[in-house]
Amino acid sequence: MKFFCIEPEVGGGLGPQTVMDTTQHPPAVSRLHYVIDGWLGDAILESFPCFIVTAALQKDILSKGFTGAEFDHVLVTASDEFSALQPDVRLPEWKWLKVSGAVSVNDFGRSPDHRLVVSVRVLDVLRSHRLDHCDVEEYV
Repeated sequence: MKFFCIEPEVGGGLGPQTVMDTTQHPPAVSRLHYVIDGWLGDAILESFPCFIVTAALQKDILSKGFTGAEFDHVLVTASDEFSALQPDVRLPEWKWLKVSGAVSVNDFGRSPDHRLVVSVRVLDVLRSHRLDHCDVEEYV
């Protein structure tokens, strides 16, 4: 099966209510607060070391039975910058995508340099939502 390294849009950053242990690399996050500064519409966003997906994408991922991913609650807020620059944009519901799989074994994994690696099956589902601002390259 083919695998792809994807680097999603960075639509913001970790918020002040994020709880993480920075004594390890990558940091271990136990509570995620994602502050959106700007959103171009993709169904997956990142801010190292975390990924968030729309609830609609989460539902599709779960329905396909993909391996190597779990989901959790994420607090998502819009920054003042977002509110000023995109006042008419309504943000969807988001879920925290926790990658737990082995790279090139499970449908979701992380490369040695901590990038997200997904199977071609996952990539097809991502593209069926919106993935216009994400770098994608084959993972070998």
